[in-house]
Amino acid sequence: MASLLIAGQLVLRGWVAGAGYLYWDDLILIGRAGSESLWSAKLLLYDHDGHFMPAAFATAWLVTAIAPLAWAGPALTMLVWQAAASVAVLRMLVVLLGPRRMLLVPLIFYLFCPLTLPAFSWWSAALNALPLQFALAWVIADAVLLVRTGRRRYAVTGVAVLVVGLLFFEKSVVVPFVAFAVAAMARYVVGERGAVREVARRGAPLWIGSALVLGCWLVAYLVVVDIATARSEPGDLAGLVHSATSLGVVPALSGGPWGWERWLPAAPWAIPSSAAVAVSWIVLVAIVVWSIRTRPRVAAVWLIVVTYLAVALVPVALARGGPNTVDELMQSLRYLADMAVVLTASFALMLCARRRRPEQVSRPRGAVVVAAVVAFTVSSSWSTITYVRSWSAGTTERYLSTVASELGALDAPLLEQEVPWTVLNPTTYPQNLASQVLSPIARPGTFAESTPRLRMITDTGDIVDAQVWWNRNIRPGPHSGCGYRVQGAEPVRLLLDGPMLAHKWTVQLNYLAGRDGLVTLAFEHGDKVTVPVQKGLHTVFVRVIGSGSALRIATETAGLDVCVASGPVGVASYDN
Repeated sequence: MASLLIAGQLVLRGWVAGAGYLYWDDLILIGRAGSESLWSAKLLLYDHDGHFMPAAFATAWLVTAIAPLAWAGPALTMLVWQAAASVAVLRMLVVLLGPRRMLLVPLIFYLFCPLTLPAFSWWSAALNALPLQFALAWVIADAVLLVRTGRRRYAVTGVAVLVVGLLFFEKSVVVPFVAFAVAAMARYVVGERGAVREVARRGAPLWIGSALVLGCWLVAYLVVVDIATARSEPGDLAGLVHSATSLGVVPALSGGPWGWERWLPAAPWAIPSSAAVAVSWIVLVAIVVWSIRTRPRVAAVWLIVVTYLAVALVPVALARGGPNTVDELMQSLRYLADMAVVLTASFALMLCARRRRPEQVSRPRGAVVVAAVVAFTVSSSWSTITYVRSWSAGTTERYLSTVASELGALDAPLLEQEVPWTVLNPTTYPQNLASQVLSPIARPGTFAESTPRLRMITDTGDIVDAQVWWNRNIRPGPHSGCGYRVQGAEPVRLLLDGPMLAHKWTVQLNYLAGRDGLVTLAFEHGDKVTVPVQKGLHTVFVRVIGSGSALRIATETAGLDVCVASGPVGVASYDN
């Protein structure tokens, strides 16, 4: 039965994956994969917005190398990791509860709870969240088995899985601590004394091995990642915590949130109604009260759940919060996907906990349990359907598909430009440059600093002719019939009809060259660009970064004489 449930989850998640596409950080991952080699430190040791995840970058590189910009590869990796995490959770439940039918209840919770849905559907988030879920479930089971049997192999596999988790997601540092807590609770809830001391002693090989791994990992993390990112204020933190609990986690425990909102290019966030939030809190409080009343020792389990939620929330709020952060950030739920494993383990502990007085405490009838499980599954499925409706909206697939087909017909290079903000926001610069995003499919020379034919990629991915918007103009030169005469390496000033601020500008250079060769072009304040010129009367468009009231031009080819005429300097545009 458990196998059928996991298969059902994978079918449902396969449908979710099929409705998605590459989004935001996914494009950063594939862009770096297309521009760096697999074993490059620039790829594996890249500080990705505070994340240290070399294995995730390696996975992205392999997927991109096999099928650049094809969604099938990312979708397959998501499903493989989801299958691994689900099997690990099943193993954990068998270890905690034994092979009995009651384990299907917490298993169904994990398999279909919407709490894991947003992190699964977004590839780059899945490469963090799913290995963490796998590591949590696997190491919890290993810890319990090590304490129970004393077999050292569980310490070895536990440490190995911890290493894997850390290579995908730095949040995996919580794994050994959660495993210790669950192993201790597994003995405590059944009435054993000295549970913490016994787990510490019998599980020592796992705890010592984990400590050594965490120590080595911490050194690497501090070298790679800039940790000076905490910027939240108390008010921000309070708002984010409220959004994560009342509007996020609590409704998800009942199969919510049932509705999602999305403003492109943001990811969907949960929008449960006020009534749904109130009902969800009532259900949660009722479960907590009933469980503690019938099984007093599960109060410690609930304390662990609350503690883990706080531990999960605070670092995210500190790292992602601030004056420009909205509370809906936490309602996206992707930062809390690992809570599903902790909650599943906690529910299992509650099921095996010793009752207050077995002869006086009635158990829920089978029909009631079945009805509750069915209601939760239906509720979760509806939340999944409404999520997919929101998640499937977007412009990225059309943009990338169109531009991929257009690149093959290029007969001249393109100047650098940013991709549309609906595809990748300017805050990610320079990762949002077209040359970076399209690096897996762009041939060498597709993008250059100069081009004889100015064209641009539109917001829909079409490549069209463009012009230079006349922000400024090169004034006519002093030499009659030539304009500005350029000979030798001594720079000649091309005067503009006004100053220009520091920016990325496009120069339309109209010239007459005596032979083929190279010239350099730069603003008064800025780096120079090497530009190839051809013999005869031509125009070349050059992307120059800088500021000033003049351009500086010089030749790099011996014997090259160039005359430069007036021309516009400004912003390249295809709709002016």
